[in-house]
Amino acid sequence: MPTSDSAWVLGVDSGASGVRVALAPAADGGGPAARAAEPRPALTGDRGIDAASLLGLVTPLVRELMRAAGVTRIGTACVGAAGMATLGEDLRARLPEAFAEVFGVRRLALAGDAVTAYAGALGLRPGVVVAGGTGMIALGVSTDGTRWRRADGWGHLLGDAGGGAWIGREGLDAALRAHDGRAGGSKALLARAEERFGPAASLPGQVYPRPDRPAFLAAFAPEVARCAAEDPVASDILRRAATHILETAAAVRPGPGPVDVALTGGLFKMGEPLLAPLRDQADWLLPEAELCPAAGDPLDGAVLIAGALHRSALTLPADPALLTVAGTAEGSRPAP
Repeated sequence: MPTSDSAWVLGVDSGASGVRVALAPAADGGGPAARAAEPRPALTGDRGIDAASLLGLVTPLVRELMRAAGVTRIGTACVGAAGMATLGEDLRARLPEAFAEVFGVRRLALAGDAVTAYAGALGLRPGVVVAGGTGMIALGVSTDGTRWRRADGWGHLLGDAGGGAWIGREGLDAALRAHDGRAGGSKALLARAEERFGPAASLPGQVYPRPDRPAFLAAFAPEVARCAAEDPVASDILRRAATHILETAAAVRPGPGPVDVALTGGLFKMGEPLLAPLRDQADWLLPEAELCPAAGDPLDGAVLIAGALHRSALTLPADPALLTVAGTAEGSRPAP
């Protein structure tokens, strides 16, 4: 049993694939975090991500972890959410009081998922983090450490260049070019597309009406990677994706000189078909950069931020959209 129930921290990671939570001792070296997950995502309404929906998903998970640890109150928490920057109005307005009421939280950090990805990948030190999944965003810290530098993350219609949806769309474009007999087509990608989705002519009807269009497109990205070794069109798609990724990272580096660039997110799990062109082009697109794997994931980052906040040692820049901290003098009643 801990000496104080409030000497525990909570991390929450909310995204399109659901919510994950982790409970850990606040002290350095206090022990690993216990985790739980819910595959349903929080709902989005007129005010963005719905705070009541997120709280409803998180509460049973956290209470179970608290019961298992013998904890009745959590001192500090961090909620990282995809869309916090543009869809976080309701979360920022309602979660601080709700977390104080339900869990006894006195200080709450609300962060964009890019910030928790940064913390999970690099910790609190300066550098650049590229988060690649369905989308693509890079985050760095200014030279003086006072503000975030962000590039891309503008969604599959306006940006996310080099991300999973971008790669999948380019792959399906090449498949349809082969179907039509146009230049730039790939018979290998056409075969993969028809094996996965049916006749090529049915693709528009499958893609355009979907509310989850970015995820649908991104689901084809691994097929592009599988074809890359033998198909020059697929290989070129991944090389162009690598170019976009490195250009996005270069836009947020804090200044000239050596810099660590951590790659985090499911996109980079496709391995050498994407990582090899990243390494090949890094010397001239991102000079003096050390490409490195992420130390941890966004949930690890949320726990790290909560722990640093608990110790009054959070050095990441505050930002109205990307990272805010709310607190109360005393936590509310403990969770039952």
